[in-house]
Amino acid sequence: MNMRMRISKKEGSRTVSVNFDANRFERVAADFGLFNKDFLESIDRAERDIRAGRVKEISDLRELRR
Repeated sequence: MNMRMRISKKEGSRTVSVNFDANRFERVAADFGLFNKDFLESIDRAERDIRAGRVKEISDLRELRR
């Protein structure tokens, strides 16, 4: 499969943007397992945790050791 995509990163930013044709999104999502039943159930659990206040924002993974 030939898929055109553009990957961009702004200088000094910690985020990366990936843009590709919307017609190919479903195939990419399937390749990453985003339609997998276990993945979808984990999303539901995460949303319940957020609503219940069991989520802590962090800016660095080292904060998890504290």
